Amino acid sequence: MATKTWKIGEYAKGGVITVNATKTKVTVIGKEWDFSAGSNRGSDQSNAQEFTRLEVNPNADKAKRTVLEFLQDLTTSYYADQILDWINSKVKLSTAGDGWYWC
Repeated sequence: MATKTWKIGEYAKGGVITVNATKTKVTVIGKEWDFSAGSNRGSDQSNAQEFTRLEVNPNADKAKRTVLEFLQDLTTSYYADQILDWINSKVKLSTAGDGWYWC
């Protein structure tokens, strides 16, 4: 399992985003900044309180789009792309069903 935490601060709702990636599940967790641990990026935010979570099977249809839309709701497009790039370096998210359909 690969885990990474981004301490984005004012560029994200809550300020902290943690991602856990395995072959069978990707979990994206939005957390409120824990000021009791400090207010700088070097502070330990492992005990920050979770306020939202997305769990997705990487092989499910539209997995990549689902994760990207969730991340874009939490933070800016720049950080959403950075986090999605890290996820894709750990596990391949399915893009099946992401295409445009014309009627």
